[in-house]
Amino acid sequence: MTIERYQTAARMSKVVVHENTIYLCGQVAEDRSANIMDQTRTMLEKVSDLLVSVGSSPEKMLSATIYLKNMDHFKEMNTVWDSWVPEGHAPARACVQAAMASPDLLVEISVTAAK
Repeated sequence: MTIERYQTAARMSKVVVHENTIYLCGQVAEDRSANIMDQTRTMLEKVSDLLVSVGSSPEKMLSATIYLKNMDHFKEMNTVWDSWVPEGHAPARACVQAAMASPDLLVEISVTAAK
C-alpha cells in the first residue's frame, strides 16, 4: 500500500493520494476580505490547481463537501460552482452551514477525486 503526501506540514498535507484516490484538505479563498462569489472562485481555482498537480482534474471529482459561514450565501456560491463544474461531471456533494476557522472566511471546500 502506497500513500503519497504533498505539501505536508506539521498539521496536515494539502493533498494525500492513496492508490487512485486523491484527498484534498479544506481549501479556502486567497482573499478573505472578498465577497462570497470571489471567495468561491479563488477557492475553486485552488482545487483545480491541486488536482492537476497530482494528475487529476475537476472532471474526476468524486465528492465535495462545501462549508458556508451563512446559508444566505448558498445561491451566490452555487452560481460560481455551477459555472466551474464541468458539465456532466458533477460530484456527489453536500453543503452545510459551519463555524469557520477565521471570521473572514465565507466558504471552504473539501474534495475527493480519482486519479
